Amino acid sequence: MYIELKDVTKTIKGATVLEDVSLRLESGKVCGLQGKNGCGKTMLMRCMCGLIHPTKGSVSINGEILGKDLSFPRSVGVLIENPAFIDAYTGFHNLKLLASIQGRINDEQIRESIRKVGLDPDDKRKYRKYSLGMKQRLGIAAAIMEEPEIVILDEPINALDEKGVQLVRGILRELKEKGALIVIACHDKEEMEALSDEIYTMEEGRITGCLTVSTASQQEMEAEDET
Repeated sequence: MYIELKDVTKTIKGATVLEDVSLRLESGKVCGLQGKNGCGKTMLMRCMCGLIHPTKGSVSINGEILGKDLSFPRSVGVLIENPAFIDAYTGFHNLKLLASIQGRINDEQIRESIRKVGLDPDDKRKYRKYSLGMKQRLGIAAAIMEEPEIVILDEPINALDEKGVQLVRGILRELKEKGALIVIACHDKEEMEALSDEIYTMEEGRITGCLTVSTASQQEMEAEDET
């Protein structure tokens, strides 16, 4: 599984938000996007999952071009910006509604995804009663519940306490071991290095550098999680 971007440029209302971005991201890795607000990280993620199409260039999944050969990646889980669900439904009801679109998973698999992020699948509270951290956890559960081949998470540890951050680390490690291609954006430099195999820095819509993260720092963080 791979995502390939070739000379991707995106212009919105005369402003260039992505400029000549070329990348190839492969499965079994966590690929980080790092940069200041407004540098193009979220826009690049939107391109990768087919929510927007480039003005110039192409985005392909295993050789199939988004917007031409297929509308969206065939197997993708996405959390971009703030999670949004139906206020009057419980967490489980919201995820069951989403799962019904593809029909790939059953109720117990939905419940297990909710447990993985530290929530109770039998919680009767409506989504509108959730704290910010609970909403973030449910958004992550929605992204991972179908065990997608591509997982795209924008600021996945936002609003999470330390326990929640550790859960996210474990979830990403598990997805990586199963061969998923994971793309994350994160403002926390230390956390980004702990989570990622490769970190791409962005400035003004361009990729300006790539860092391969040593396994030593990741192993140190894993050891901390286990203590």
